[in-house]
Amino acid sequence: MMTLIARQRTDPEETRCRILEVAENFFRSIGYQKTSVADIASELGMSPANIYRFFPSKGAINECICGRIVKEVAEIAFAIARSSDPAPEKLTRLLTAIHEHNKATLIKEKRAHEMVAVAMQENWSTIKAHLEQMTTIIEGVIREGVAAGDFDVDDPAEAARSVKAAFVPFLHPLMIEHCLRFHDDTEERLREQLRFILRGLGKRS
Repeated sequence: MMTLIARQRTDPEETRCRILEVAENFFRSIGYQKTSVADIASELGMSPANIYRFFPSKGAINECICGRIVKEVAEIAFAIARSSDPAPEKLTRLLTAIHEHNKATLIKEKRAHEMVAVAMQENWSTIKAHLEQMTTIIEGVIREGVAAGDFDVDDPAEAARSVKAAFVPFLHPLMIEHCLRFHDDTEERLREQLRFILRGLGKRS
């Protein structure tokens, strides 16, 4: 009896995960705008009405898949933030890795890139939460730098928000796409901006 009850409890979550897996495959292949709830339901052998038992709208599915995509970025940032490198090197690696990941997504995962770009333009809740998380990660690195004497700032939280704002040209999908389309030297500009950010944090030579 307990096994049956446990299975009944887990089945809805398993179904929800299957829906998201199918939706993500469609989103990455033909784009989220061209994917309908009917497409997802047909692939799973269920009715669209059944999809709505697990997600109140197509927008809710969009938000979940967007969350999966940006989670990849957060995981990269967390891994670097947990490393033992000095804070200035850690922050440089972290920001560079985010930029390189977003640029690679544009080149290799065009549909995912388009979705995140729209999500940022329309300020989806998933993107707001992601940017807040990234700012918190950056703040943690800055606090480490202050504690070690590598950075000289009075308010690490404010400094982290400023770093995020300064890094927008290398973070926002549309700005990255613009640079690549017009053959801008993003690598040199990236190095210049990183030096500017570190100086702003009071990095000692």
